[in-house]
Amino acid sequence: MKQFLSILAITLAFQVTTAQIANSAEEISPLLVGEKIPATTVTNSKGKEISTSDIFKQQKTVLVVYRGGWCPYCNRQLEGLQKIEDELLTSGYQIIAVSPDKVSKDANKFSSKYELISDSSTQLIQNLGIAFKAPEKYGDMLGKASGGKNKSALPAPSVFIINKEGVILYEYISPDYKNRIDTKLLLATAKAIQ
Repeated sequence: MKQFLSILAITLAFQVTTAQIANSAEEISPLLVGEKIPATTVTNSKGKEISTSDIFKQQKTVLVVYRGGWCPYCNRQLEGLQKIEDELLTSGYQIIAVSPDKVSKDANKFSSKYELISDSSTQLIQNLGIAFKAPEKYGDMLGKASGGKNKSALPAPSVFIINKEGVILYEYISPDYKNRIDTKLLLATAKAIQ
């Protein structure tokens, strides 16, 4: 019995350290370059649940984490991604854009060359260490956008370059939702990592 309780305590401690929601965007504690992203179940645009490890093992990944389709800064970022997506794809990357929004087949108004993924449970953004408590006034809007699964968490906008093993090779994270990585810098970084 003592052994079982010890294992349970260690398991719970691990979950607390890997899945978290910070009080503010300035207090997030993201995974670092060189760390492996824990496998998480997300939903693709066809409504199918899929493991992130299955997504990442296909090829190197540029993972763009954004707040949602309701965010004008996020929409500008995704629109800007169009300008470099062909070069990223030619360089051997797949591009995945993930948010807490529920995603439908026709949700991607910017491009058909990268996939939109739903993290309505916010488990992925928690595992990445970039989740924080959204202001209360966002609750109803977040609930509606996520299909009722999330009313309280937002991700700090982030971009990760990940290898096939799910290890972070590069990250750009800003607690200020207005700051996004310049697309030219992202492209240059992705090409340099090859």
